Formats: sequence, C-alpha cells, structure tokens
Amino acid sequence: QVQLVESGGGLVQAGGSLRLSCTASGSMLGFRAMGWYRQAPGKQRDLVASITSGDSTNYADSVKGRFTISRDNTKSTWYLQMNSLKPEDTAVYYCNVFKWPHNYWGQGTQVTVSS
Repeated sequence: QVQLVESGGGLVQAGGSLRLSCTASGSMLGFRAMGWYRQAPGKQRDLVASITSGDSTNYADSVKGRFTISRDNTKSTWYLQMNSLKPEDTAVYYCNVFKWPHNYWGQGTQVTVSS
C-alpha cells in the first residue's frame, strides 16, 4: 500500500510562485510514473506534469516554461515548482503515483491564484 502526502498549496498573487510536494510511503518497487493533476470546480481532472521511472518528463502546453516537475529519490518525494502563476492555474492539485498494479492518489491541495 502506498500513501501520498501533499503540501505546499495556498494563496498567491498572479505572477507569484509555489512549490508543491508529494511524499510517498511504502515500497517503491514497481513504480512506473508520477503525475500532478489539477481539477477546478465543474471541470475535469487534467494532467499537468508527469515523470516516469526513467526520468522522462511531460507537461501540459498550458504550463510549459512555467512549471517544473522533479523528484528526490532518496525520500520518495516529488515536487512541482510553479512560477509565473496565473488565475487560470487555480485548482485542486493532486498527486498520482502508478506503482504496479495500482494507481494511488493524494488528498489534493488547493492552489488559488488571485488577479
């Protein structure tokens, strides 16, 4: 069983920065990929950024150049550095880990960007 603990969300003005963290407990044997997702009220949950066990990264077009995904393997922790935040980035952000054969989700953390 994997449990994910997220932190780093909060209120920030447009143009500001936040760094989200996601720390996993349990064995990482079978780990395949980690992703940050976000969901605003009334909208679907969308992938923001992902990183694989081979350290390949992908970003949604809307955040390229502004967000950076990274990891600290020694602590099973992943980060999402968010710069130049826009009001459209306002959402609940979720950590997701695929560790064979299951997907695991964090509790979500609110990010609110004021204009």
